[in-house]
Amino acid sequence: MSQTSALRVRFAPSPTGYLHVGGARTALFNYLLARQTGGTFILRIEDTDTARNVAGAEQKIMDDLRWLGLQWDEGIGVGGPHEPYFQSQRLDLYNSKIDQLLQSGHAYYAFDTPEELEAMRAQAEARKQAFKYPRPSRLPDENDARKAREEGRPVIVRFKVPDQDITVHDEVMGDVTVAASELDDFVIRKADGMPVYHLANVVDDAAMGVNLVMRGQEFLSQTPRHIALQRALGFATPRYAHLPLIMDMKGRKLSKRDGDVEVHSFRVAGYLPEALLNFIALLGWSPGGDREKMTKQEMIELFSLDRIGRTNAKFDREKLLAFNTDAAGSANEDRLAEAFDDYLAISDSPIGKANPTPETRRELLRINRGFRTFRDIDQKSGFMFVPDDAIVYEEAAVKKVLEKGGFDMLASLLPVLESHEPWTTEGLEKLLTGICESQSVGMGKVAQPIRVAVSGGTVSPAIYDTLVLLGKDRTLRRIRRALALRK
Repeated sequence: MSQTSALRVRFAPSPTGYLHVGGARTALFNYLLARQTGGTFILRIEDTDTARNVAGAEQKIMDDLRWLGLQWDEGIGVGGPHEPYFQSQRLDLYNSKIDQLLQSGHAYYAFDTPEELEAMRAQAEARKQAFKYPRPSRLPDENDARKAREEGRPVIVRFKVPDQDITVHDEVMGDVTVAASELDDFVIRKADGMPVYHLANVVDDAAMGVNLVMRGQEFLSQTPRHIALQRALGFATPRYAHLPLIMDMKGRKLSKRDGDVEVHSFRVAGYLPEALLNFIALLGWSPGGDREKMTKQEMIELFSLDRIGRTNAKFDREKLLAFNTDAAGSANEDRLAEAFDDYLAISDSPIGKANPTPETRRELLRINRGFRTFRDIDQKSGFMFVPDDAIVYEEAAVKKVLEKGGFDMLASLLPVLESHEPWTTEGLEKLLTGICESQSVGMGKVAQPIRVAVSGGTVSPAIYDTLVLLGKDRTLRRIRRALALRK
């Protein structure tokens, strides 16, 4: 099958929370191949491990994918010819395939308790051997299973692995062969009646016509089991492509200890989805020619399996921030306004809570131009949207600015500002510039005391823009409140 043939690919996360950036990369690469080949991108939920499931997690995953612009063609939320797309709702299908394996002699019942299994593992460890489940000389049948249930023993089903080496023909990692001696009879149905991931995964891929499985390298060691199941069930083996691991900058597996690792966290932090998507695309894949900046459509046109590397990718947060800064700087006003509105709606932003007018939101984007993420706007301008009496004056700012001439400057400015009209950027700039000239001082000596008075700190947008957006009455109230700090 050539890469130009229409591909049916899938992204099959477990509903354990928000979408991890590693999962987002898997979804992206599958999406790109589906779009490139005129194929189908499927989203299904693998929720048979009930102990790990988190209520509502599938909605979070869908929201994250849609925010990134990765809309699926078939699956949860949109339907399709292979419904349902939750594995927990497909148990009859799995049980029929398990029955088929039992009847054909490819699977058998087992009744070991957790304590017995732990004792076997301990014995193997004492012998310094890897644990391998000991297949009984006579495979238990349905009568044995019935008796075990009556005795209150756990009844599980194990797959009887073939006595032969299995080679995975992987389109990224190359051929990977696992010796028969390294495989043992693994569980395909647990004592609670739920099928394990391996069985459900293989059955669903076959039922849904998936002809290329692309997933993280951590699943490569499990693929020989899947191939063995496919052969026993008479299924075709799809093409496989296992993606390199994503590590932090110290070469450790990416985890929360190094910062946010979920797509939602970057959304809340004020990143543009197109910047994050562009960055994620380069985690293990290269379009060639030292090219880095791409739109989603350009990714679709350029993507190819043969440009996915085998070495681990590194998640460079500084590079991501640079990507976002560039994307924000080059985006048009309408796109920025749309993305900023999304940020304000889902983050804990004082600006969002104040619900300013669309015109004010666009003005904030203008006066904060050069920002790296939308959170920078909060940090630089959020003080304008909290109650005047909620401003907390930074001790360092008071000592450095107000106590070193700033209080005197504010006292002299207050009556001038009270009588000043019009309260416009041009009018305020002319006023403050004139004060600097008349007192032979730099703008910092005038602007910084005002900035500390209205914001509580030493950072804000340009002082004229700040005062206009804050408004005359609130500016004056805050200056009076700052003067009250004078000892």
